[in-house]
Amino acid sequence: MKRRLKVKLPHGRFEGVSPTTSAVMRAIRGKRNKSTEMRLRAALARARLRGWRVRPVGLLGKPDVVFPKQRLAVFTDGCFWHGCPGCYKAPTKTAAYWRAKLAENTKRDRLVDRTLRAQGWSVERIWEHSLKNPGSVLARIRRALRP
Repeated sequence: MKRRLKVKLPHGRFEGVSPTTSAVMRAIRGKRNKSTEMRLRAALARARLRGWRVRPVGLLGKPDVVFPKQRLAVFTDGCFWHGCPGCYKAPTKTAAYWRAKLAENTKRDRLVDRTLRAQGWSVERIWEHSLKNPGSVLARIRRALRP
């Protein structure tokens, strides 16, 4: 945990958090997440879209999927971790920590988007809840792939 986030917690650590909540948060994966990344990859495969690669090495922000020929980077953002305007519900315990964490995540996302665009990449960010309707997500990706 980053030092500037740690100072937002009482005594520098999570206290008063139930073991159940702790276990749930610990189980969330950073990659190969079933509710975001794996759902997108399955939709791409079912739609028979070709030419995409998973997590290319050396590209800023570690996009979940890239289409290298069209220079399209696709990120799947979890509604909780990236502060979806429609879905995000702020935790009541350690609220200052989570506000700071969310602000840091969104700031990093904007920096990654700007940097990749400056390098000639197109960037698509897909919310976790959007993946419940893969047809609309695939339509967005197809539009972004058009020259």
